[in-house]
Amino acid sequence: MAVENIKHWKVGDVEIARLVEVNAFEDNIAMLFKDESADFMKRHAWLRPHFATAEGLMIISFQCFVLRSQGKTVMIDTCIGADRKREYDVFCNIKTSFLEDMEAAGFPPSSVTTVLCTHLHFDHVGWNTRLVNGKWVPTFPQARYLFGKKEYDHWVHMRNTGGYHDFEHMHDAIDPVIEAGLVDFIGPEHHITDEVSLFPTPGHTPGHVSVLIRSKGKEAVITGDLMHHPIQLSYPQRHVNFDMNKDQGAQTRQAFVERFGGREVLVIGSHFSDPTSGWIVRDGESWILKT
Repeated sequence: MAVENIKHWKVGDVEIARLVEVNAFEDNIAMLFKDESADFMKRHAWLRPHFATAEGLMIISFQCFVLRSQGKTVMIDTCIGADRKREYDVFCNIKTSFLEDMEAAGFPPSSVTTVLCTHLHFDHVGWNTRLVNGKWVPTFPQARYLFGKKEYDHWVHMRNTGGYHDFEHMHDAIDPVIEAGLVDFIGPEHHITDEVSLFPTPGHTPGHVSVLIRSKGKEAVITGDLMHHPIQLSYPQRHVNFDMNKDQGAQTRQAFVERFGGREVLVIGSHFSDPTSGWIVRDGESWILKT
């Protein structure tokens, strides 16, 4: 178990833990913003050292969250997963201490009652299943898996019509839990508990949702992939390579910043590297993440 894989928050009565599979991955900002370079990142000193290197590389992590609220234990996304064949080599056949980390964090896998996938990209559904004797089986057979109906229908349509995406994760992480009868299809404003609810944040994918936590007068939000890096708080309307609908993604980010900027709402970024969370605060005419 790697200590840096686990981080804890408490928002009112809601306990949250972060679990990391790929920590502090470095890459060019052009992966996110087309035509930008290291010089662009270097101009934003507030990003260093947590979110950018001195050389101007972007730092992101691949991680998920588990929380406890009103008697429910809820996985928010399930990372990449072990023993996978994926489009990019860095995500293929990885071996991590993910399930052991859950135990160490105080959220044993057997305690999970609900698995919520903010969207159905491969790095948010992997531990939905695990490989047992050559067969993909649900990792949390005692839980209900929550998939957005609009999101799921979109992926099925893409697969059936030969869409532009890689679909291996549908075979190994989505289909088995559907076949096991563990999935509930939900709307974008679903309430998991009185303290934990969803709100629609489309653009990255059509049915993408984010998670709002409200308890005892405290608030937090888990972003999902409406943004991948804190630099997007400063440039919410910039188009992002990863978004299926780039115009809609920009509108969603702008609305997100307007809603949560300057408020005492803890923003927990699904791909933000450690410390992973902070508050959206003014920096001149723009916004930044204050950790």
